[in-house]
Amino acid sequence: MSTNPTPPYFCPMFNSLQQKWGVSTRQFWIIFIAFGLTGTTAAFLTRYITGWLGFDASTHWGWKLLLRLSMLLIGYQALLLFYGALLGQWSFFWKYERKLLEKLKILKSQQPTAPTYRGGQKPLTPTSIAIFASGAGSNARKIIEHLRDHDSIRVALIVCNKPGAGVLAIADEYGIDTLLIEKERFFRGDAYVPELAARNIGFIVLAGFLWKIPGALILAYPRKIINIHPALLPGYGGKGMYGMHVHEAVIAAGEKKSGITIHYVNEKFDEGEHIFQSSCPIEQADTPESLAQKIHALEHRHFPIVIEKVILKDRSLQPTANS
Repeated sequence: MSTNPTPPYFCPMFNSLQQKWGVSTRQFWIIFIAFGLTGTTAAFLTRYITGWLGFDASTHWGWKLLLRLSMLLIGYQALLLFYGALLGQWSFFWKYERKLLEKLKILKSQQPTAPTYRGGQKPLTPTSIAIFASGAGSNARKIIEHLRDHDSIRVALIVCNKPGAGVLAIADEYGIDTLLIEKERFFRGDAYVPELAARNIGFIVLAGFLWKIPGALILAYPRKIINIHPALLPGYGGKGMYGMHVHEAVIAAGEKKSGITIHYVNEKFDEGEHIFQSSCPIEQADTPESLAQKIHALEHRHFPIVIEKVILKDRSLQPTANS
C-alpha cells in the first residue's frame, strides 16, 4: 500500500516525529516553534536568575546544579505549557506534560488496567476502538462514558480532521490519545492505516465525522466501521446530507417522522448495511432545530449500546485463547 510522500522540506527525523505525535504538518511546526521558544526563554531566565542571586565562579557547584534542576523540572515545563497555550496547542502540551508527571509518579496514570479473571482462563484482550469525529463530540462523549469501565471494549483513540474541535478536549479530559489527520494522506495516501494498526485498533466508529471514508480504510476494516446517520435511511442520505442539512430537508418535505440509522460503512455515502434504526414523530410545530434535539436524544440513547452489541457479537465469533 502506498504512503503519502514526505514533504521535501522534512528530514527523516522530523517526519518520524510528526508520525509519532500524530499531528498535521502545520501543527508540527507550531509545536516545534513552541519547544524552541521554551528552550530559549529557559536559558535566558537561568542566566538572569544566576546573576540576580550573585552566583559566580566561587559559588558552590551544588547551588548551581540545584538552580539548573529547578529550571528543568519546573521552569521549563511551565514555560512549555505557557507557549503551548499561547500558540493554540494546549491540548498537545498538556498531554505531553501529563505523561511526564505520570512517569514521575506525581499523577496517577489514566491508562486502563487489565481486568482480573478467575480460574486461570486467559480471555481475549479488549477490543480497541477509534472514534472518528469532526466537531463538538457529544456522541463521542456518550460512547466514552458508556464504555469507560468495560472489560472487553476500550476507546483507545480519537481521530479528528479539525484542529481545535471540541472532541479533542473531550479526549484530553478522559486521557485518550488523539490523531489529527490531513486530507492529502487520508484520501490519496495510506489513510493512516499504519497508525491505526500500531494502536491495535479493531473497530472504527464514525461519530459526526464529515469526510468520506476512503477505500484503503474500508479494505483494512471490512464490516468493522460503523456510522450513525441522523435520518431514516435510505431517505435523506448521500453527499451533503449531514447535520442540520438533513433536518431542514426532512421538515421541508413534510415528513411525519424521522430518526437515526446505524449502519456499516461501504464505499458509498450512507449505503452500507443497516444495523439499527429508531424513529421519533415530527409534530406540526417542529423546526429543524427542535427536530435536531430529538435526533440527538435518540443518538445518545442508542448509539453506545448498539456499538457495544456489535463489537461483543464480533468478539464471540473469535477463537478464545484456550480454544
